[in-house]
Amino acid sequence: MIPLGRILEINLTNQQVTTTSLSKSVIEKYLGGRGFNVWYLHTHLPADIDPLGPENILIFSCGLLTGTSAPTSSRPHINSLSPHTGILGSSNIGGNFGARLRSCDIQCLIIRGKASHPVYIFINEGRVEIRDARPLWGMDTYQTPAHIQNDVGQDRLKILTIGPAGENMAPIACIISDRDHAAGRTGMGAVMGSKNLKALAVGRVDRKQPVQADPDAKKVIERYVRQVKASPEYQTFFRHGSAGYLQWADEKGIAGAYNFRETQFDGMDQIDGKKLDKHRVRSRGCYRCPVQCKAELRFKNGKLKDYAGTRPEFEPMMNLGAKCGLKDIQRIVYLDNLCSLLGLDAISAGSTIAFAMDLYDRNILKPEDTGDLDLHWGNGSSMATLIHQMAYGGGLGALLAKGVRHVAKVIGRGAEAYAPHVKGLELTGYHPGAILGTALGYAIPSRGGDYSNVYPTLESRWSAEKATEEFGTPSAVDQHSPSAKGLLINRSVLVNIVLDCLGLCRIPALSLIGAYDLENEAALTAALTGLSFQAKDLFQAGERIACLERLFNMRQGADSRDDILPQMFLNDNAADLNADAFEHMRQEFYKAMGWDSKGRPIMDKLVQLGISGI
Repeated sequence: MIPLGRILEINLTNQQVTTTSLSKSVIEKYLGGRGFNVWYLHTHLPADIDPLGPENILIFSCGLLTGTSAPTSSRPHINSLSPHTGILGSSNIGGNFGARLRSCDIQCLIIRGKASHPVYIFINEGRVEIRDARPLWGMDTYQTPAHIQNDVGQDRLKILTIGPAGENMAPIACIISDRDHAAGRTGMGAVMGSKNLKALAVGRVDRKQPVQADPDAKKVIERYVRQVKASPEYQTFFRHGSAGYLQWADEKGIAGAYNFRETQFDGMDQIDGKKLDKHRVRSRGCYRCPVQCKAELRFKNGKLKDYAGTRPEFEPMMNLGAKCGLKDIQRIVYLDNLCSLLGLDAISAGSTIAFAMDLYDRNILKPEDTGDLDLHWGNGSSMATLIHQMAYGGGLGALLAKGVRHVAKVIGRGAEAYAPHVKGLELTGYHPGAILGTALGYAIPSRGGDYSNVYPTLESRWSAEKATEEFGTPSAVDQHSPSAKGLLINRSVLVNIVLDCLGLCRIPALSLIGAYDLENEAALTAALTGLSFQAKDLFQAGERIACLERLFNMRQGADSRDDILPQMFLNDNAADLNADAFEHMRQEFYKAMGWDSKGRPIMDKLVQLGISGI
């Protein structure tokens, strides 16, 4: 049996380090990762605090399967009160950091307080050190790991770090590992910066990985890998990563181009990720993943000849490309890598720049407002300047780094009519007016408007027959119909929560296998942990966590009025998405969740889930 790890709590104010055991009863109710984090924050974080103040709590938690023999079990989950949205901050990250942390017998790392000067945390052979990071302050996310390795005398560390954006507490700052793994959304990098915490580094472990719980665990693992590799989409992800789906989105008419003015992009054939294959040096990926969907690039020709970088994912390419009217694929790669280098969420950065370009095109934002930057669609040079300004706090970029909601309020003059966000979080790449399940999926997540927080790939991948079997109507997977979308998104929400609690990646589980039934995940959990979860138990845990996230956000002042798309998408003359269709979907979702018509968990549901006393 693989035992549960410990909770490591570090108070940066007084440099106190404590270790406690993880309660099995909490794990049984809230699993690990995302579930543990929201339980802890709801229990311990006071209301009405400053997200960038020392009272905020930042938690890094491994999933129940993170670092085990389970395929794709790389991911820790990160939560805090978000400085970007003012509600639950939530993100996770791939690579190898989570597995290394778990191998140190640490399940959860809780950061409190604020250091008196910049520090980094070094965990090595069972010891925890809080080291001086003043020499590192100002370094980017590529320089920092090399200097830490030199400082501690080890070259195989696993490191999470912030860049200048996090140091300057830009609300859209992210956390980076291995150059292109990002905990991107909701400003977790700004929370690290507010605590004067430059990085987390994990070195040598003090014990070997424990043996597997079930003698048949190998069979469960092999079956999961076979299903991943049998997917008809496996080769696309293996060769091109998620970047290989831009033209597919364009052909389906769901691409959010020109700040969502259009559902197709006239330059998509030029920027689809498949065109990067000839520049791929090598593929790589996360801990124990059979997909290996990351890639290192070196351009052999063009303006960036000999430039070495990493291949962007689908969302950064959409947000820095089509959404900004940029048709230069090399420039998109450069801008995505620049965001990673400086520690910025590339999705929010691209989306906010697209918003500024839209305002400029409408003459709401004038040259004197931009510092004479030319913000015509597709101006990659101006985009690079804005990204630097976002990270370092200068010019128009300093305002844009606060996100579209804040920018619209500051600029006024009708700007709010074109600000694409939900709950303060910029929308991702799909156009909600063209794919209705995703539209609902943008509106209801606990962290705001984000596809990955719901990830309803079943909307475009499931057959009409499968939809009828699961939801009672083939219209559930008709992207133009509101029918049964509340049921579809309810399923997606719960499955995604559970994956975040187990530490598994969505791409193999949902884009490739795509079962959305948690049977594989229950089998892996039972085989590798000895905990006797069945699929129905995981679904119930997902419901419990969804309710607790809802209660947390309600305490921060959020309510059903926040579960809404911007008016720019709710066109009452539209055939598909209008206010009535949207409200039908939303109420269906609330009912499926056991919430009332205002989106509040009803008491009977809380009692059923065992959280009525919270």
